[in-house]
Amino acid sequence: MDKYVCTLCGYVYDPEKGDPDSGIDPGTSFDDLPDDWACPICGASKDDFEKE
Repeated sequence: MDKYVCTLCGYVYDPEKGDPDSGIDPGTSFDDLPDDWACPICGASKDDFEKE
């Protein structure tokens, strides 16, 4: 699975780790994140992420 990086703050979403603080389980691909998921660092939307 691909990692995605926030173009605003540089946070990297790693699907192997997920985002437990936001209730996203490890193994969740970026495409499977809810549409309202936001960067846990700066609050950017999924549209502000690019494939690493």
